[in-house]
Amino acid sequence: MALMRWSDKFSVGVPTMDKQHMVLFDSLNDLHAAMMKGQAQTLTGPLLRKLVAYTRDHFSAEEAMMSAAEYPSLPAHRIKHREFEKQVGEYVGRFERGEITLNLDLLNFLRDWLVTHIQGEDRKYGPLANERGCR
Repeated sequence: MALMRWSDKFSVGVPTMDKQHMVLFDSLNDLHAAMMKGQAQTLTGPLLRKLVAYTRDHFSAEEAMMSAAEYPSLPAHRIKHREFEKQVGEYVGRFERGEITLNLDLLNFLRDWLVTHIQGEDRKYGPLANERGCR
């Protein structure tokens, strides 16, 4: 069973960003599946690093799109991205040092942050991005 499923309720109205958000959902589901199958030890590191790398790429693309659209809340949005990257980076560091393992609490944190961020913050840029042709 997937940890999260994409639906239109997560759409921000910008096709490129929606596709990237879908990849993030898939990455979290891959981590969840590995944990549920008892493969967390062998697959977690590579999957977690993949998720972190893709998240950084996504944030960069999203911020570039918001900049092109002259989105006025970009500075505050960027801060939220950096705070999330810091939290996840700290976790990954602890994981790589063998101090902690992947667990459902972390997956739920990642899921909840992503859902809340998309529905609460990312949706705000959709209308302006579309109005200014930033798709």
